[in-house]
Amino acid sequence: MSELHKDQQTEFEAAAFRRLVAHLRERADVQNIDMMNLAGFCRNCLSNWYRDAALEAGVEMSKDQSREHVYGMPYEDWKERYQRDATEAQKAAFEENKPRD
Repeated sequence: MSELHKDQQTEFEAAAFRRLVAHLRERADVQNIDMMNLAGFCRNCLSNWYRDAALEAGVEMSKDQSREHVYGMPYEDWKERYQRDATEAQKAAFEENKPRD
């Protein structure tokens, strides 16, 4: 593979991000706690990273704005429509696997 130009790398990374966001919007059946337990990140993490990038670039963005970008709707609406109560097993797995500061 030939060396990518910086703008190509950015373009490809942005395309991959957009595809991941679209995939997560289509898979509302996948709960954030399951993503955290299996992969160590969830939609909220992704929205936080998006917001961090905006703030680092000097663009003001609220947590609600970044979450709406990832979820495709206000976070509270998504929770009401799709989020289920976590089971005791999911909660226990999260406590065992959650990131440690």
